Amino acid sequence: MEHITTNDHTFSYRLQGSGPVALLVHGFPLDSAMWLDQIADLSDIRRCVAPDLRGFGGSIPTTESDLSMERHADDLHAMLDALWIESVDLVGFSMGGYIALAFAERYPGRLSSLSLVDTKSAPDSEAGKEGRDAAAARVTADGRSALASDLIGVLLDESASLWTRARFRTMVEATPTETIVAALKGMRDRPDRTAVLAKLAVPVAVIVGENDVPTPVSEADQMARTAGGRLTVIPHAGHIAPIEQPSMVADALRSLWSEDPSG
Repeated sequence: MEHITTNDHTFSYRLQGSGPVALLVHGFPLDSAMWLDQIADLSDIRRCVAPDLRGFGGSIPTTESDLSMERHADDLHAMLDALWIESVDLVGFSMGGYIALAFAERYPGRLSSLSLVDTKSAPDSEAGKEGRDAAAARVTADGRSALASDLIGVLLDESASLWTRARFRTMVEATPTETIVAALKGMRDRPDRTAVLAKLAVPVAVIVGENDVPTPVSEADQMARTAGGRLTVIPHAGHIAPIEQPSMVADALRSLWSEDPSG
């Protein structure tokens, strides 16, 4: 792991490979380790940078009670400046997709392409917001193990292996409870960024597990149509496609980048 201090915070990140830069943004409540398979598969064609977001993974703890998507996007922008990286193939998974859309809205000139994995551009419904608040109360009262069990029951496809479930649980239980609560608030309050998709001037891929419950194929298809991008449906996967079917997700990214004029 590498470390960098920027934007008044110290972040850890994974760095491997050569070529144009791919910035891989993890989801909630995970960390950059979720991308290990894709980093290994794609480092022959991309310099993969996978940060731990503020308060997550190996990055230092945060005292912020509201981790907004804009806050994370600004952190990523500061990291790119500090690493002297001009443009990236941006890949965002779930919460990372919300952050990627915020980044695309604020810093469109830094994008070479955008890949959105198991995510959505629409805001939370009222029921969704209530679910975020309930999850924050649940993890505070009953701990990360209880939250991990809840999420495994909803997010992973029923065919997910025991090892896949164990890997997911490890990352959830390693995330500080206060970070989880702050991230839930940030996700709950994010705005609708569907209009951002329509304005993108770079290649776009939307990747989704065929059995994704929180961000279903129908929503992913509409996102791809709005962006004029490509849709890839990953078989035998729920919401955590990069961990459930890592090679298929890597292949979808490789396919997009092979048609990208930048490399």
